[in-house]
Amino acid sequence: MTGSATPIQAPIIVTALFAAADQAFLDSQRRAFFPPERNQLAAHLTMFHHLPPSGAAELRQRLVAETRGVAPPRARLAGVISLGRGVAYRIECPALEAIRGRLADSFRGLLTPQDQAGWRAHVTVQNKVDPGEARALIERLKAEFVARPVVIAGLATYWYRGGPWEPLSRHLFDG
Repeated sequence: MTGSATPIQAPIIVTALFAAADQAFLDSQRRAFFPPERNQLAAHLTMFHHLPPSGAAELRQRLVAETRGVAPPRARLAGVISLGRGVAYRIECPALEAIRGRLADSFRGLLTPQDQAGWRAHVTVQNKVDPGEARALIERLKAEFVARPVVIAGLATYWYRGGPWEPLSRHLFDG
């Protein structure tokens, strides 16, 4: 914050929110495998990494429209994927992909190259480790992996100011 009551403008991150039981499982995986000195966030499914702060009001309206009166989309924990120096769980959710597509269309021209690229829905449980350590975890998690449903409870936005994310808004699906 500056000396006034106006917050410093910062990029906006958009994520999907998991139901409590799924969040607890993913958080436990992240605590178990993420380097502790780098683990500043709860497990999360990032939909956009960097939307401009000037779009905050429009983004809020669009997220309300996407969630109000809408049942939580069907989703599933679908596999284990390599991030090179880390590991993630792949999430399959066609409805969430459609929401992201509509939002991307709405903010076309304002997206960073990372957010313009194809979206691979995932939850990172290990990152920035030696590639050998990551390969060992991939093999371990693949050996014990069982696909299962997960509940996408809503969508959330955060300000990114260089450290842990600051909550901006939450939009829960109905039902």
